Amino acid sequence: MASLLQPTRPQLAVSGAIFRDGKVLLVRRARSPGRGFYSLPGGRVEFGESLHTALHREVDEETGLRIEILGLAGWREVLPGAFGGGHYVIMSFAARWTAREPVLNDEHDDFKWLAPDGLGDLKVTGGLLEVIEAARKLV
Repeated sequence: MASLLQPTRPQLAVSGAIFRDGKVLLVRRARSPGRGFYSLPGGRVEFGESLHTALHREVDEETGLRIEILGLAGWREVLPGAFGGGHYVIMSFAARWTAREPVLNDEHDDFKWLAPDGLGDLKVTGGLLEVIEAARKLV
């Protein structure tokens, strides 16, 4: 049974800026943290798992997509806030869509394929625009 206590150390995570026909995939979080915010698919790296394996697994679990990882687009750190939350180091990769259409799991309630400069007034997670811009240079 998983512990309900927050980890006492930073957790390693991955995310993918997945491009298809010049557009990037954004998913909206259905629950906290970040409920209602659009972000990139991804999640925690499991013990003994490579970053690329973790990203392929997370993208498959969250969207059902198949991807080709192109390179590291950057990283960001999420620190616990005044109301708690986890401490994460997120390695963000540029990726290219290769197969399947998005089918979201229960972690997300919407997705959009958008031009990187066409996010408009969407509520997005911190640092997302910078990661997308860096990833676009690798595609």
